[in-house]
Amino acid sequence: MKQLAKIGVIGAGNMGSGIVQKIAQEGLSVVMVDTNEEFVQKGLANIKSLLQAGVERKIFSPSQMAATLSRITATADLNQVADADLIIEAVFEDKDVKTALFQRLDAICSQHTILATNTSSFYVREFAEKINRPDRFVGLHYFYHPAKNRLLEVIPHQGTSPETVETAKMFARLHGKTAITVKDAPGFAVNRYFVPFLNEAARMLEENLANIPTIEAAAKHAFKIGMGAFELMNVTGIPIAVHSADTLGRELGPFYATSAILRNQMEKKENWDLSGQVDESKLEKVEDRFLGVCLGVAAALVDEGVASVEDTDLGAKVGLRWAKGPFEIINRIGIAKTCQVVEALALKYADFAVPEILKSHKQTGKPFEFRWVDLKVKDQIAYITINRPEAMNALNEAVVRQLEEKFSEAESNPDIKGIAIQGAGKAFVAGADIRYFINNIKKDRIDDTVAFTRGGHELLLRIENSTKRTIAVLDGLSLGGGSELALACQVIVATSAGSMGFPETAIGIFPGLGGMIRTARQIGTELAKYYVFTGRTITAQDALDLGIVSKIVNPQDLEKTVLEICNGPKPDKYRSRKHPERFVELAKVCSPDNVKALLAGLKPEGVADDLAEKTLKIISRKAPLALLLVDRLIDAQQKVSIPEAIELELAELNHIFSTEDALAGLSSVGGKPPQYQGK
Repeated sequence: MKQLAKIGVIGAGNMGSGIVQKIAQEGLSVVMVDTNEEFVQKGLANIKSLLQAGVERKIFSPSQMAATLSRITATADLNQVADADLIIEAVFEDKDVKTALFQRLDAICSQHTILATNTSSFYVREFAEKINRPDRFVGLHYFYHPAKNRLLEVIPHQGTSPETVETAKMFARLHGKTAITVKDAPGFAVNRYFVPFLNEAARMLEENLANIPTIEAAAKHAFKIGMGAFELMNVTGIPIAVHSADTLGRELGPFYATSAILRNQMEKKENWDLSGQVDESKLEKVEDRFLGVCLGVAAALVDEGVASVEDTDLGAKVGLRWAKGPFEIINRIGIAKTCQVVEALALKYADFAVPEILKSHKQTGKPFEFRWVDLKVKDQIAYITINRPEAMNALNEAVVRQLEEKFSEAESNPDIKGIAIQGAGKAFVAGADIRYFINNIKKDRIDDTVAFTRGGHELLLRIENSTKRTIAVLDGLSLGGGSELALACQVIVATSAGSMGFPETAIGIFPGLGGMIRTARQIGTELAKYYVFTGRTITAQDALDLGIVSKIVNPQDLEKTVLEICNGPKPDKYRSRKHPERFVELAKVCSPDNVKALLAGLKPEGVADDLAEKTLKIISRKAPLALLLVDRLIDAQQKVSIPEAIELELAELNHIFSTEDALAGLSSVGGKPPQYQGK
């Protein structure tokens, strides 16, 4: 895969400058180009203003702002991007202007340069056909504001090479974007149902079905969003909604065409008036209309192969910040209700038909199933990706089941010599799905939690003992069960963004998937207790220095490194090792005597006073029963084999999940820390 060292962005407006800012924030060098110096400086001023606001809100430090700006070159000279690895066009939506730009770039740029368009109105292929590198041309559709919104639609046309698509996906990862792959079709995926959402709000107003406040309230309730359609149009610009609806109507027919009232509002150059009272008697009708439009269109685009069910939902959750995607909403309200509202829509609009995917699911009555785990084979390496980035790849029953299925598929393939496990987005795996544990406690089904955990242990043992080389690719945050999954692999490779941690004692439980067992076998019981007691983050560098991680590499070198490891000798992750001096004192904090002191609420001795005080303060906020069990289990588990140690851990699960502390701690996630009672 091509290395990406220099990126070009053409256009210094709000979209272009936002793309530049995000690229530079994530550590890449970027050149921002516009037609004259005035536009260039205005774009640079926009970036500085947003970064300064981030500093004031303590999102960035002043040094991070300075570093970001140092990676930006702003110029009116197009030749400055001639040697760029990837160039993104972000000029205004005029086909002739864009075409002329790409033809000029095609003439001056290196042969290796990939060209990309951020268009939201035109087919990607229309530009690719006009240049001499159609195989190195792709759509990269950003969402407003691109420095903040994490979604990126990657849109290959028929002639885009597989290598270009993979490079585009890597680029998305390098600058912190969640990418979905979308067919070159009108509206791509997200705008295909989002624009009709806006347009239908206007149509309901036009028909006097309800007033604006009622329509807003119904939209917020239907999709669990903070702003309704009219407020969103006020914020992003009514002309954008009109332009997008015009494009969809032109390509797809009258159902998608811009409503008269929406066009009239644009021509008046006024925002929508959001004032007034909500008429609760009309909320259900309005909500049904919204659901019919959004769910019907989402199903239609999946029918047409524009995007998968999973990517369609991911686009809504990441790009639009809906609580659930269209197909998750279908599962929530039921296929019968869904077909009812979509059939009503089809009766209203002659050119809209009920999608086949809904008809078939209505016949079976089954909910939609989602594929959270993907498998790709390259150079005899199976790459298993947990693809649930909007939930930070949290493990639940479906994810673990699919992980086991994909692992079995890879392990049984004689042509595969290595299995690399990775996470999509900015996390490896951020633990288990807490809601599952809470529901089991409340429904008195803790035995289900124990059975789920036992199944997880069995899978991790298979990963650890596989005849294939198993590698965790730690390119992002891992917590709890994610760190335990990584530790079960034979090798861990990380990027500088990788980290590990065990936050369980802060939420009333203990690490239940072998994290204590495997950590203690690698770094010793005292240091393992320190990290589990405190929940302190183990950075990629810490993990490398402790011998937990084998290598820290640039994200672009991950595949090459994985291949090297699979072709090399099998490392012994449980080898004896000597810790660097900076970890020795941390281990002393959890010596046997100091653990007794800490559990009694006393400062540990023989270590620096500030470390002793800080550790005691941290531990005072943890669940005392969980700490006692961690201390006892880590000691006992090191005296037996790993399978026997797992049984010791499983034997305590029912106990810990039956405590009041566990329910209080698990329920507190995302809220105020609980006051533990020790029972």
